[in-house]
Amino acid sequence: MSFADSVQRKIDTKTKPIGALGDIETLAKQVCLIQQSLEPQLTKPTMLVFAGDHGIAEEGVSAYLQEVTWQMVMNFVAGGAAINVFTIQNGMDLQVVDAGVNYEFPDDLPIVYRKIAKGTRNFLVDQAMTEWQLNQSLQSGADVLGELHDKGCNVVGFGEMGIANTASAAALISQLTGIPVSEIAGRGTGLNDRQLSHKIQVLEKSFTYHGQIDGVHDVLQTFGGFEIAQMVGAMLEASKRDVLILVDGFIASAAYLCAYKLDPSVKDNAVFCHCSQEQGHRKLLDYLGVNALLDLNLRLGEGSGCALSYPLVKAAVSFINEMASFEDAGVSDA
Repeated sequence: MSFADSVQRKIDTKTKPIGALGDIETLAKQVCLIQQSLEPQLTKPTMLVFAGDHGIAEEGVSAYLQEVTWQMVMNFVAGGAAINVFTIQNGMDLQVVDAGVNYEFPDDLPIVYRKIAKGTRNFLVDQAMTEWQLNQSLQSGADVLGELHDKGCNVVGFGEMGIANTASAAALISQLTGIPVSEIAGRGTGLNDRQLSHKIQVLEKSFTYHGQIDGVHDVLQTFGGFEIAQMVGAMLEASKRDVLILVDGFIASAAYLCAYKLDPSVKDNAVFCHCSQEQGHRKLLDYLGVNALLDLNLRLGEGSGCALSYPLVKAAVSFINEMASFEDAGVSDA
C-alpha cells in the first residue's frame, strides 16, 4: 500500500460516510502528503506580507496615490490593519517584508528589510526591472522563506501591499495564460468604469510596446513587481522545503502562476484560500484547475483571505489527528 493509500484509508475509516467532509478531507490528505505523515502538525504559522511600489502607478491605474503603500506598511507595523486583526484572531505570526517600497523606513521597525529598489520602473515605457533585480528578488524571497522554515515554521500565508499591483498582476496573468487582459484586469482599489477602461488601455498599450515576450522570467522582469517576484521565490523555496503554501487572492495568485510555470510541483503544496472579487481571479483559478476554500467577495489583499481561511486548515489537521475511527469508537461501518 502506498503512503497516499494509507492516508486515504485513515480518512475513509473515520466515523462518517466516505467523502462526507468534502474539501476538508481533501485538505487533510494534502497536508499529510506534504509532510509525509499520518499525524501532521502545523507549526509556527506565519503570514508574510510583501510590499512594493510600481512605476505603472504613474499612469493613473489605481484609485489611490503611491504613498499609500508605505503608509499601509506603517499601519501593519502599528497593528491597525485587517491582516493584523485576523492573524491575531487565528494565532498566526505576521511578518511584513519591504521588497521595494518607495520610502525609507526607520531601521528600528519590525520589518524584514529586503528592498531591491524604491519601486519598479513604468512598464508602459520600459521593463519593470533589470535582470539582476529580478534574480535578486527571487533569491530574497527564497531567503525569507528559508529563515522562517529554519525556525520551525511549516505553513506560510502569502499576501502583499503595493499600489498599482493589480495592474502588474493582470499583465502577468494575461501574458502567461493567453487570456485577453480586458478579461483579467479589474477594479483593484475601486476604479469606476472610466478608470477601469483607462487601466485596460494602458495595459494593452504596454503589450504593444514590448511585443512578443517568451519565458516566465522575461514576463516577470517586464511586468512584475518586486513584491510579486519575492513571493515567487518564496513559494518555490516553500515547495522545496515541504512547507504548506496558503495563497491569498488576485496578486498572490499571479505570483503563484509564475512559480507554477517555473516548477509545476509547487501545486502539491498550495492551498487557494479565497476567490477574489477581481474579475480575472476566477478565470485564473479555472485555468489552474483549482478550487478556493472561501468566496466572500474579498478584494483587500494583505493576505486577509489566508488568515480567514486558516481555521479551515487547522480543522482539516484536527480531523485527521483527532476524529475517531469506526474501530476506535465501536461503531459499525457501511
